[in-house]
Amino acid sequence: MKPLEGIRVLDCSQFLSAPSAGLKLADLGAEVIKIEKKGGGDICRQLYVSNFKIDNDSSLFHAINRNKKGLELDMKTEKAQIFFKKLVKTADVVLINFRPGVARKLNLDAESIHKINPKIVYGEITGYGENSPWSSWPGQDLLVQGMSGICYLNGDREQDPLPFGLSMADLAAGEHLCQGILAGLFNAQRTGEGCVIQTELLTSLMDLQFESFTTFLNNGNELPVRSGFHNANPYLDAPYGIYTTKNGYLAIAMCPIAKLADLLDYQELANFIKTHTVEQDSDEIKRMLQTKLLTQPTEYWLAILQPADIWCTKVLNWQQMDNAGLFEELKMKQEIHSSEGKHFYTTRCPIRIDGEIFTSEKGAPTLGEDNVKFGIKEE
Repeated sequence: MKPLEGIRVLDCSQFLSAPSAGLKLADLGAEVIKIEKKGGGDICRQLYVSNFKIDNDSSLFHAINRNKKGLELDMKTEKAQIFFKKLVKTADVVLINFRPGVARKLNLDAESIHKINPKIVYGEITGYGENSPWSSWPGQDLLVQGMSGICYLNGDREQDPLPFGLSMADLAAGEHLCQGILAGLFNAQRTGEGCVIQTELLTSLMDLQFESFTTFLNNGNELPVRSGFHNANPYLDAPYGIYTTKNGYLAIAMCPIAKLADLLDYQELANFIKTHTVEQDSDEIKRMLQTKLLTQPTEYWLAILQPADIWCTKVLNWQQMDNAGLFEELKMKQEIHSSEGKHFYTTRCPIRIDGEIFTSEKGAPTLGEDNVKFGIKEE
């Protein structure tokens, strides 16, 4: 039995952030009902990141909304409002992620929901907060990355700000919302009262940087300086970084430079660090390491460094990960069956409870897939 079995979630959200929270809750056993607007549904259905389609929708939509039921409602009509109120009475959680003010127009705001069911745990994600100066701005992931400062942690010193190649703000906010909802459900069980869980794309991305921000806020607001060569973390000196080898790439984490020079049989580096410090000459040390590491393949260096307890690894792309058996060994791949009979693969829930791995083969719903089951008749 999954821990959230018996919990009903009304997922009224769209795009990536809050729907990803619904996905996490579904993976833990909750019944998640995705409620989409009539005549097109979630815009994410047509948000393509590749040419790969599933049931005429984007693969992104199916990745975020698998394992959910689906209803299509025109919330601007009285009939839909009456039905939705009945549904709220049976629910434990409501999820939204509209711009401030939109939920109230549709009677989906927390106050309206709690009048129907005071025990509801109401989860909301906005871009920048309901009352901030930027509340009306579009809550789009790249824009939030740009505002958050995180783009100045990537790339080398002379490079332009560099965003992450993932929807970091959306996914972080979804994780934070899920965390808050779980706390809210526990509190509702204990007190009989619901609550409002809120987070923002921007605050979530700021929280991801808490380690770096703690240094910044207590160091006279001094900006971190990215390495000029092979930057991997602006607060960590050589050898921390990724290096090119004769046949690929090698990641090396923190370790004493003198030990590394000895293991690499690199006398030039050993002599250099006698008169130079890692703090002042980190970039030059990295350049010297790069020159040495280019002379042999990755496997050659791993055979020397790993037995000596140097923290290092081969840098893998996704094909190399798969070929190396990472998906198989960790059982991270699961097969999903779409509503129209198509089979595809995605990752599973990464959480294990008492050793149990949680999977579900149910794909994302087609638009209004469960309308008939819930007694909604087409007009």
